[in-house]
Amino acid sequence: MAGCSAEADGAVPTPTTTVSFNHGVTPSPTEPTAPGSVPPGRVGTPAPSQRIRFVPERVVLPGGAGAPVLKATTVDGQLQVPGARRVGWWDGGAEAGDPFGSVVLAGHVDSKTEGLGFFSRLLGVRRGEVVVLNGSGHTASYRVVSVVSVRKDALATKSGAFDQTTDHRLVLITCTGAYDASRGGYEDNLVVTALPMGLAQ
Repeated sequence: MAGCSAEADGAVPTPTTTVSFNHGVTPSPTEPTAPGSVPPGRVGTPAPSQRIRFVPERVVLPGGAGAPVLKATTVDGQLQVPGARRVGWWDGGAEAGDPFGSVVLAGHVDSKTEGLGFFSRLLGVRRGEVVVLNGSGHTASYRVVSVVSVRKDALATKSGAFDQTTDHRLVLITCTGAYDASRGGYEDNLVVTALPMGLAQ
């Protein structure tokens, strides 16, 4: 994801290629599920008619600060993340309200031209706090269950942040750790994981 560094410009890592949250993300393929079958561990999830799915258009972090969420596509193994004041929703991942899979939002911690990024606020997020997604007139709330630092070269390959076979969850990603311009930016990524508090409304 470019722009995590003061010199970045806009991309994030998804699984398959080496990820640097500095610019670069590519989702690893997941095995298809046979038509009509239920993915492992998904027995008892609400029927499609009971779920409301929507693409996130706004994210509200603990404390009430909110920012627009824009669609972010993977290009040449890199997730193209918007400017520092906005957040990107990985369009290869789940939507809010899906029965399973990760809703992945990525944002810059800072920018050479825009200063601190909206997702710099993730550095202060704690377990138990609530993150809210809005879109198409709907709302989905998620409670934070983990906040971890991951080496940027392991984000897409080992962190599981982009996993679409897991139970439904929200994953928020930005840069953290020491900044080293000679090595392309920040050394680590901050990965905040949150679980749904109920069906989207």
